[in-house]
Amino acid sequence: MGARVLPRGMWRQRRSAGLPGRSRSADVEEASRRFLLLGPLPLWVVPGLADWWMHRRTHIERTSGAKESMVHALMMTEAGVPVVVGLLARVNPLVLTTMGAAAVAHGATAVYDVWLASGEREIRPIEQHIHSFLEVLPLTALAFTACLHPEEVRATLRGGPGRQDWRLSPKERPLPAAYLGGLAAVIGAGVIIPYAEELRRCLRSRPTG
Repeated sequence: MGARVLPRGMWRQRRSAGLPGRSRSADVEEASRRFLLLGPLPLWVVPGLADWWMHRRTHIERTSGAKESMVHALMMTEAGVPVVVGLLARVNPLVLTTMGAAAVAHGATAVYDVWLASGEREIRPIEQHIHSFLEVLPLTALAFTACLHPEEVRATLRGGPGRQDWRLSPKERPLPAAYLGGLAAVIGAGVIIPYAEELRRCLRSRPTG
């Protein structure tokens, strides 16, 4: 027989009697987890692809060339490492520290990227606005991860006193392989392939500016 749907009043009675029922905090946690996995992570590809198109429109291969494109590769690495670690490893002080350090490094590299490009090619207002999304989404992912693991945040602030705080270990409940494969395909098609094409184009062309 299928599960019975209890009226709202009976759910209140179950909670007041101490019987098991789904709490509001569990619902909020699940919604936050879904937002993190289905929001900032896959949607980060959209401004990344738009930024690649702006580089192409302003002929990066004939202006700032490979030196700027290599900075873009560095920024993708700074963003990709914490994403991979956060998706596959149990969140602990090591993972949170890695995410925080990567976010700071990514922000600093983004400033250098704009400084480098501004003297070589035109950076249009729309491209600067795209950069805003690229810079804030890693911080958004870090913030949601921290909210989902408050005990680990406290352990990080205490210096990670536990034996397992500074070790990489697999998640107790791994994410579905279908989700990981789909996200990898999205990142590959929307980030890795376009920026590899950009670097190849820059290496084959000599800047003129």
